[in-house]
Formats: sequence, structure tokens, C-alpha cells
Amino acid sequence: MSGSVNLASPNPLANRDFMAALRRAWGMPIGLPASRWMLELGAVFMRTETELLLKSRRVIPSRLLREGFVFRFPEWPDAARDLCARWRAQPRR
Repeated sequence: MSGSVNLASPNPLANRDFMAALRRAWGMPIGLPASRWMLELGAVFMRTETELLLKSRRVIPSRLLREGFVFRFPEWPDAARDLCARWRAQPRR
């Protein structure tokens, strides 16, 4: 393949579901919702636009799928568990 390729999950999900799966994988029983004003304040410090945080895009990696790319973790909960396990296994300084 050559040219641009969208790197995204083949199974996109809403941020609420994304964060719920990440909290479960980490073992965090609760999470505080991020309200709009919190995101706007954070965007100021990150020097970015809130549009990048607030607008939803459901992107599918169509080209990768057409080419037969196989995702190791096509579902986010599995990827989140692996990510958390790898993070915990890293030596700390």
C-alpha cells in the first residue's frame, strides 16, 4: 500500500463506552463526567480547539479492511485490557 491510510478501530464506539471500557480494564469503578466547560478549559492549556474534543467522527479504516489488514484487537475492551496490562508491567523509574 502507498499513500494515506486512516488508522482507526474497525469498530468505533461512543466516548462514553470507550471510557467505560478503559475504566473497567484499569479497575476504576467510577469516573467523573467531563462537562463542556472542563473541556474548554483543558483546550486552552493544550492550545487546541474544543471542536477537536467535542465533535464526533465515526471513522472506519475502509482501505485497511479492503486490503485484508488483520487487527490484533478489533474491539476496544480487549485493546484496553492489553494496554493496561502492558502499562502495569513497565518498570518504573
